[in-house]
Amino acid sequence: MQAVLLIDFGSTYTKVTVVDLDQEEIVGTGQAGTTIETNIMDGLKAALAQIPEPVEGWNFIRKLACSSAAGGLKMIASGLVKELTGEAARRAALGAGARVQQVFSFELTAQDLAKITAAKPDIILLAGGTDGGNKEVLLKNAEMLSQLPTSLPVVIAGNKVVSAQAAEILKRRHDPVVVADNVMPELGVLSVESARMAIREVFLSHIIQAKGLDKAEEFMERIMMPTPAAVLAAAELLAQGHGAEGGMGELMIVDVGGATTDVHSIAKGDPSKPSVMLRGLPEPYAKRTVEGDLGMRYSSEALVETAGRRLFDYLGWTEDQVACQLGLCKEDPWRIPQTEEEVKFDVAMGRMAVSLAVDRHVGTIEVVYTPFGATYVQHGKDLTQLPVVIGTGGVLLHHPEAKEILRGAVFNPEDPTILKPQKADFYIDKEYILAAMGLLREVAPQIALRMMKKCMVKV
Repeated sequence: MQAVLLIDFGSTYTKVTVVDLDQEEIVGTGQAGTTIETNIMDGLKAALAQIPEPVEGWNFIRKLACSSAAGGLKMIASGLVKELTGEAARRAALGAGARVQQVFSFELTAQDLAKITAAKPDIILLAGGTDGGNKEVLLKNAEMLSQLPTSLPVVIAGNKVVSAQAAEILKRRHDPVVVADNVMPELGVLSVESARMAIREVFLSHIIQAKGLDKAEEFMERIMMPTPAAVLAAAELLAQGHGAEGGMGELMIVDVGGATTDVHSIAKGDPSKPSVMLRGLPEPYAKRTVEGDLGMRYSSEALVETAGRRLFDYLGWTEDQVACQLGLCKEDPWRIPQTEEEVKFDVAMGRMAVSLAVDRHVGTIEVVYTPFGATYVQHGKDLTQLPVVIGTGGVLLHHPEAKEILRGAVFNPEDPTILKPQKADFYIDKEYILAAMGLLREVAPQIALRMMKKCMVKV
């Protein structure tokens, strides 16, 4: 058997998947609580122990992993104008699998430096100015960042004319300092792939050791990428196909986790009606957003606060009843619902997480009145015609009401300005393999694609 071991060190659980490449089948899966605070290998060994070992023992030809443990990849982004280079930097960081803690615009201040210090990011992404455009802000911000009290990895992806000069300034304090291509070389033109790759390389070479994940690398080949980047890679493969093996077409994946809810869309998102005009930066075909206040366990209090009255109306509960369930989530993040009330609470929380996260991911439409009459303007992606929504994450995995949770992704006629899918089919990642298949894509893309297509179950 040509066995491959695929590992996801998650924020809550460490999940392992063993794949037989010859049969293109999952041999077994297991999961255990992530043990980043002690030794990352403890949780990994506990998860592996759940898979019956063959008589001759495991002989893995590849051992690959992704990780969102210890807070995942946390980043601060800085650009010149919030809506332009600042937004471009944010998208580059998200596409690399990061959780963007904050985006700063224009010249950094002493107060901004204090916020960066308090946030304790893993990487800073410094952008600003088109190529040949504004030089002063990139250099000024490099000077400011060199005053931070601790050394941090920095990726520079701004005006190429002064990027090398900015790097020399930053090297006085920080290490490593990596120069990538400008995320916005021309006004309104996005070019984030170079920055994404630079972030990934810094993650592989420096962040893994800083988070104590290097102990796991002694057992395997390498931790290849942050978990969200693996899911996005799987989503692209599943949508587009590979070679002669066709994909599922344009789709959305909603990943409901303990700390965040991530949404990935592989779609153009052009206006579905001819009378609509597009405004703002062009949207990436493969787009990811991450919502740090919409997690099911670690962020449960923030989710309740963000959902507000919608959650109480959906449940029909009092504040005391909600507070009681929140207490259980806080007390034990690994808790599996035991009672009817806990199941009902999980459904409601999952539904709110999906609804709010997709609201923020999709585009919006507004009516603009001109001297020539009313016209429609779209910002972001129009996903009303999207045919497929896939749910993944612990709350959806074996939940009897997974479809009810996913209905949060559906277009709401009472708020027609939010361009959510109208008639999508729902699927569940029943084997929880998307992150694993994003890893397998690196070595056997067609096998990964065929396995995903088999494992996506319509609900």
